[in-house]
Amino acid sequence: MEAVIVIDMLNDFVTGDIKCVRADRIIPKIKRLIRGARRKDVPVIYSNDAHLPNDFEMGRWGRHAIKGTKGAEVIPELKPTEKDYVVEKRVYSGFFETGLDSLLRSLHAETVILTGLHTHLCVRHTAADAFFRGYKIIIPNDAVESFTEKDHKEGLEYLKYAYNAEVTETDKIIERWEKR
Repeated sequence: MEAVIVIDMLNDFVTGDIKCVRADRIIPKIKRLIRGARRKDVPVIYSNDAHLPNDFEMGRWGRHAIKGTKGAEVIPELKPTEKDYVVEKRVYSGFFETGLDSLLRSLHAETVILTGLHTHLCVRHTAADAFFRGYKIIIPNDAVESFTEKDHKEGLEYLKYAYNAEVTETDKIIERWEKR
């Protein structure tokens, strides 16, 4: 069983204070992947920053994605439905001190499909913790993004090298689902 994880597609990262101008290019692909997952009963999980105002990360990135604010909400184009799951996080990894691993195990997921922001930061650290917990990792390269092309490409290479991630395209994932 697979699960799609949408990482940090939040207002603050897409249109807000620490906007990734390259995020717009992945929104249609993530939207398509989410729709395909829902059609095939593949769980969709949102892994979202939900910081407290004094979190240590504020010293690195400035104030962003404060729990309960508009900036910490998923962008309207990718809004979760009542069937989806939302897991809040306070650091880069979606697994660190969250219920993500327990949720995935309860869903019998053995493979995680990681999408969202940023290839070299939150996607990378979530992939690391997925790998260390024994999950297979799939990265649709057209559904993850970073601040720069260099960060994005180096992030993808690292994910392949360090975590044996399968780097593919959104359409290929959906094609596999359609053949089932």
